[in-house]
Amino acid sequence: MFPPHIIKELNSIVGKEYVFLPPSNKIEEFSTDGTKLIFYPEVVVLPENEEQISEILKLANKEKVPIIPRGAGTGMSGGALAIKGGIVLGMNRMNRIIYIDPDNMVCKVEAGVITEDLQKEVNKYGLFYPPYPASANISTIGGNVAECAGGLRAVKYGVTRDYVMGLRMVLPTGEIVWTGTKAKKGVVGYDITRLIVGSEGTLAIITEILLRLIPAPEFKKGIILFFKDISSAIETAIKIIHSRIIPSILEFLDDICLDCVREDLYIPASSNSMLIIELDGPRSLVMEETERILKISENKALKAYSLEEEEEKKIWYVRNNLSHYMYRIKPNKISEDIVVPIKKIPDILDYIKSLIKEYGLPIPVFGHAGDGNLHVNIMFDKGKEEEVKKIREVISRILKKTVELEGTISGEHGIGITKSTYIGLEIPDHLLDLMKKIKKVFDPNNILNPGKIFCRSMLWQNP
Repeated sequence: MFPPHIIKELNSIVGKEYVFLPPSNKIEEFSTDGTKLIFYPEVVVLPENEEQISEILKLANKEKVPIIPRGAGTGMSGGALAIKGGIVLGMNRMNRIIYIDPDNMVCKVEAGVITEDLQKEVNKYGLFYPPYPASANISTIGGNVAECAGGLRAVKYGVTRDYVMGLRMVLPTGEIVWTGTKAKKGVVGYDITRLIVGSEGTLAIITEILLRLIPAPEFKKGIILFFKDISSAIETAIKIIHSRIIPSILEFLDDICLDCVREDLYIPASSNSMLIIELDGPRSLVMEETERILKISENKALKAYSLEEEEEKKIWYVRNNLSHYMYRIKPNKISEDIVVPIKKIPDILDYIKSLIKEYGLPIPVFGHAGDGNLHVNIMFDKGKEEEVKKIREVISRILKKTVELEGTISGEHGIGITKSTYIGLEIPDHLLDLMKKIKKVFDPNNILNPGKIFCRSMLWQNP
């Protein structure tokens, strides 16, 4: 039973109506995330401001109670799960856009602001916030910052860290601090802002974010290309970039993905891979680049054409919901987000195809062909023990091969708990020790999101 005196203090800090205990539905709601793993928190608390968060952290630090910050729960590595019990701190109520400054092209938001809501608001000023995770309609800016979310537009515009200019946050000891600057340049001291971005809620709780904005592009145009094989698709993607065309989006789907969506999209029968492209910028340039891409693809593509507005909406709806379409194959899946150098995409895909034959598990792959970030989905039926037994070996082999190909085991999902076992494949022990020392400085009592990143045990042993 959670200590009653702590519950009493939490009630005093945020109000009893924002403190939830079993059997509240909030406990169930906050027990899982995009991984579909389940770890029940002992308490869920919904603070309204950073002063309340500060008081909660002071209390937790004194009592040595785990605190797990949580945005929308869309994460794919278990970063927001209460694997050691404790208090889940939901940031839902801290959802204000504090200001939009069109002249300086910046905005400041609270951590609970929905990504797509911000994008719509800044667009009213002719501005653009480019990061575009597939979950943009539900994921929060704070969660995006904590995981350094990437998404579909990274090939041209970069990832979340490239737009974070400053952070307001609460340290595990309860101290409220501000990092960064509103100025476009700044090299004073260590870059604490960048250290916090992607730290997965293990160093501080982010309350406000100062973000860089850019002018909104004048025009957008979609293009779709179908190919008979994977190599032709990737060769074309590379050729497009070498031709000095940088699409805002350059997405890849393999043959298994195409089979998942054939009921909903027109897919040529002989097509085994597909590129979805979006160009943006001045209308005249976009139209010129569209024609150049169609010309470039003539020798490789089975079919290539630019999209009309309604068809484009349907294509992007299917792409953004592709993970859900995959459940047509099997009832369960584990998603990985490896990254390899673009030229080596065919190598890792060929390797994955060999694993499909060896293990008999479907592994659809899609992702961001423009930056080499691939979403590898191991499909299985958890009711079949023989399939469940194969999963860890398949994941291990894919991640090892990724590192051998000079890639990384995560491009945007983070480490959390699902990849903590494999972090040593990429980061040597002496650097891991240095990271642990940084964690100790920020969080001497290890109360903030404990058991994430550095814990190498198989905490997710029941997929």
